[in-house]
Amino acid sequence: MNKVIHYFDYKSPYAYLAQEQAYRLHTDTHQSVEWLPYILDIPSFMGAAELDSSGQDSLHLRNDHQWRRVRYSYMDCRREANRRGLTIRGPQKIFDSSIAHIGFLYAQHQGDFRPYHQLVFEKFWQRQLNIEDPAVIISVLEQSGIPAQDFMEYLSEAGPRELTEIQQHAEAKGVFGVPSYLVGDELFWGAEHISQVRELIGLEK
Repeated sequence: MNKVIHYFDYKSPYAYLAQEQAYRLHTDTHQSVEWLPYILDIPSFMGAAELDSSGQDSLHLRNDHQWRRVRYSYMDCRREANRRGLTIRGPQKIFDSSIAHIGFLYAQHQGDFRPYHQLVFEKFWQRQLNIEDPAVIISVLEQSGIPAQDFMEYLSEAGPRELTEIQQHAEAKGVFGVPSYLVGDELFWGAEHISQVRELIGLEK
């Protein structure tokens, strides 16, 4: 059975909603799924934005079309989140998810990444987690049962290099968004294609 690489970004609500299916695929393939972080460059296609305390955009860099796309995306995701009993509250700025992603890689190296992974996604989309703060990520690692005494060293040295290599490899394979699934050289973007992934690896006909 071919291995499936699943790409995610903590600042993508669609990636958050795709995790349930990814876990199910992981179980059904007897753990032939690999999770890897991919950093979205949101300003390049959605424009940059940052909301002040009154909810007004202080940057004024998005055009009307981009705002309509953003508003629809969150409405679309909230509909599905509400159906599942999840919370999705749009962030007030575009976060840099690299520190949280390096935290994921650190957790993955330690063994079971899932408690950390779930907690970051859940708390971030409740607006209860600053994924740009290393101290916060250390706290999440420890809450997830992962010893974090070596995290700052990993964050300053091996972690960024590893994350860059993953990003470069993903883009060489054509990855541009999340959630994405790579099976050999076949790339699928969007959770709606999970049935095609399952079919390709022989789980469905």
